[in-house]
Amino acid sequence: MNEEVDIYQDLKKRLISNGFEHGAKVRAEELRKKYGCSASTVREVLFRLAAVGLVDFQEQKGFRVPKRSPEKLIELTHLRVLLEGEGTAMSIRNGGVDWEARLTAAHHKLSHIEKRIHAADDPGGLVEIWFASEKEFHQTLISACGSETLKQMHGRIYSQFRQQLMVADRKFEFISANIRHHADILDAALSGDEQLTKTKIHDHLKRHLTGKTMGD
Repeated sequence: MNEEVDIYQDLKKRLISNGFEHGAKVRAEELRKKYGCSASTVREVLFRLAAVGLVDFQEQKGFRVPKRSPEKLIELTHLRVLLEGEGTAMSIRNGGVDWEARLTAAHHKLSHIEKRIHAADDPGGLVEIWFASEKEFHQTLISACGSETLKQMHGRIYSQFRQQLMVADRKFEFISANIRHHADILDAALSGDEQLTKTKIHDHLKRHLTGKTMGD
């Protein structure tokens, strides 16, 4: 149903990009009124979001946004390093010139946005486009891996990872390092060196392995 898909995508975006506070109750009745749909549609969408880890559900208590958790962030970071590293290595083997061209284009867009953020006094207006461009680059890294299961797992982990950082990300305290890290990942991938690429992906994400990058 198109209506349900639209509600699902909109809620997913809001859950990842600070549209709800961590730990907040997600009230189905408020969502029903907002989207002008049936209560059953809202509940079905919320159960789908629970299935991918973006809301928690408990009997008698309903739905809530997951709380911020250093332990969860560390776990998600480990999984991202594993999935992204292996997926990119598989893309290097399988992707060819078409993949290299798509990856270069995705990096060009991301680099442009990150340099604008770095130069801006108030980069708040660039948050949403940065979210989209960063996601596109990391998805493109694994896009030629040949495994739909790996891509689906990565997509789920990436969304939960972004949700844990949705407050801290908006401060852009990491942007100088990000510009360098993304360029290093691109160069390693285009060189065809699988192990170097895995190392650069790990270097990019390792600051989150402390669990201390979640913001106030």
